[in-house]
Amino acid sequence: MEKDSVKSVSSILRVLFRVIQGAVIGLGAVLPGISGGVLCVVFGIYKPIMELLSHPLKNFKTHVPKLLPVIVGLGVGFMGIANLLSFFLEKYPAPSVCLFVGLIVGMMPSLFREAGEKGRSQGSFISMGIAMVAVFALLLGLQFSSVQITPNFVWYLFCGFCLALSVIAPGMSFSTLLMPLGLYTPFVDGIGHLNMGVLLPGGLGALITVILLAKAVNALFERYYSLAFHAIIGIVIAATAMIIPFQSFAISVGQCVVNVLCLAVGIIAALLLDRFNRNVTKTSE
Repeated sequence: MEKDSVKSVSSILRVLFRVIQGAVIGLGAVLPGISGGVLCVVFGIYKPIMELLSHPLKNFKTHVPKLLPVIVGLGVGFMGIANLLSFFLEKYPAPSVCLFVGLIVGMMPSLFREAGEKGRSQGSFISMGIAMVAVFALLLGLQFSSVQITPNFVWYLFCGFCLALSVIAPGMSFSTLLMPLGLYTPFVDGIGHLNMGVLLPGGLGALITVILLAKAVNALFERYYSLAFHAIIGIVIAATAMIIPFQSFAISVGQCVVNVLCLAVGIIAALLLDRFNRNVTKTSE
């Protein structure tokens, strides 16, 4: 009886934990510089999401019940809590980003554990290095470009493509792609106000992207797990390094201290979450 009670409590905690994970992923999807895909990898749910997207009919019964709390949390984070944290990002941009950077850095040990589940080779680290350099080059190129365009149906299709890509390709924040083009603000505002002129083309672009790329990415993981996962780690490292607000550390001693504290809080929180996640998983087995 007591054992059943412990299992019941652990199940509730696991569901609650998944909802929180989904909320954080939703926040990451909307906040500038943060990749929802990176957070999926960080929380260990990237693989099941990709398996569901690539084979929805085959994996519906096995994957949807496990991912449903994440999906619920994602909606809450994207549409609800994101508005609150967007306020902090606008008022206190550097500390907010440092908190997210700390969260990602703190989960790196779990990423390396998962990447090495099927062994490592010299090629794994070469893959990580190539991916890191490629993402650095891409993001630096976008950062130094200053193209401005007028939003329309076609460009909102492109926004949907970028949004889906940020989940399918961890480390690729859709805001990183859209901000240099002047599309980030109108796209997010359109989603927040349920503007169908934005939602329809954005949703269509995301759907097309998932159909075209999800199976290919999932097949890549099945055949070249170690190479693919280490490449993702390289992407995560490069994308995370690119959003660190280095200039803010030099503004004042006070600002520097706040940034460091936020980094530390993020790292500690991530380590505690990872430990909690492993304990809950062991209890449920």
